[in-house]
Amino acid sequence: MFLAKFSTQVHAAPYVWSLVLSFGVVLLSISPLYVARFKAQFEMSDLSSLRAMFDRYPAWGKRASWAHQNSFESFSLHAPATILAILVVMNGLALPAFAVVVAFAHPILRALYIVAYLVNISLLRSVCWALGLLCSGFLYGICLSAMT
Repeated sequence: MFLAKFSTQVHAAPYVWSLVLSFGVVLLSISPLYVARFKAQFEMSDLSSLRAMFDRYPAWGKRASWAHQNSFESFSLHAPATILAILVVMNGLALPAFAVVVAFAHPILRALYIVAYLVNISLLRSVCWALGLLCSGFLYGICLSAMT
């Protein structure tokens, strides 16, 4: 019994890492936003209304703000999918290798999305956004089909 549980925990590791990496991308998306704040001549008095600084951001800083906001939205879709995958494998059900591929592709695509947003490459940004969304959708679908 103990060995059976241990082996399913090993299989859950890629999905746990996908969740951790996805959260890491959200945290890293803060960095360009803070650089933009300092480029906009951030002062301590700005702490009372950080959003009012938005108009003072350079163009890339505004895109950094939008990318950061979108990172939370993306994470809120992907996190439950990875948790579902973890629960599925912890209950002894097998997931295909494609599930691991899409689980890891999501944080990579989201990191590329942020870079593309910052440097204003619209087509790459849109492709990364769509593929990242599809990765989460595929992970939901794979997990739900494994449960039936």
